[in-house]
Order: sequence, then C-alpha cells, then structure tokens
Amino acid sequence: MSDTARPSVLFVCVHNAGRSQMAAAILTHLAGDRVQVRSAGSAPADTVNPAVVDAMAEVGIDIAAEVPKVLTVEAVQASDAVITMGCGDTCPVFPGKRYLDWQLPDPAGQGVEAVRPIRDEIEKRICGLVDEITPVS
Repeated sequence: MSDTARPSVLFVCVHNAGRSQMAAAILTHLAGDRVQVRSAGSAPADTVNPAVVDAMAEVGIDIAAEVPKVLTVEAVQASDAVITMGCGDTCPVFPGKRYLDWQLPDPAGQGVEAVRPIRDEIEKRICGLVDEITPVS
C-alpha cells in the first residue's frame, strides 16, 4: 500500500511529551502500517514525561526512545486528520483537513497513577478512530 493510500493522523499537544505521544504510540500499536502517524507540540518539551513512559510500558508499548517534536506547517499539511489535545489557538488550521479536539487532562507533573486513566481514555478514543479511518481488509 502506498503512503497516499494510507490515512495519516497528526496528534498535537503543547509539549508533545504526554497525550500526543501516548496517542501516536497507541494508534501505531493498534493500526500498524495501515495508518501513518505523527505527533508534535506547539512548544515541545525536552523529553517525554517519565510517568507517561512508565504508564505506556505497563500496557506493553515502549516509547522510551521518543523525543518531543515541534509542530510544523508541513506536518499539518501532510496529514488527513489533525487531533489536538489542549493546544488551543496555536495549532494551524488548513481548509480540507479534518480536525478533532480531544479534551483530556494534561499529565504534566503527574505521577503514573494520574496518567493511567488518561492513557485508557486515549486508547478508547483511538479504537474508535481506527474503526473509522482504516479500510477493512
């Protein structure tokens, strides 16, 4: 399958250190190569939140090597769907793109106990998204 045939999703939050990293990893885990996945932040942190790394490891997804990335116009333009998670007006909007805004608590500064329910809610939303955007094979 060519890249043009695969739907592409960009997850955006402010620091690209928590919610968007979890969402990208879960979508990649569930959809594999059926979806092109990106994540970015409007003001990226230096590292991914350690509690987020730990919470993802609990469900068998290793994001320890991930690094926060800066949101670029090119990333938005290259994506079919842009899912924002609390970045407000800092996310560029382009006509013809599908935008979803997922209101989720920010895991910044939280322990793994607080991150788990955020992770689980993201996974629930991702499952619905996978069913919606991936062709049945």
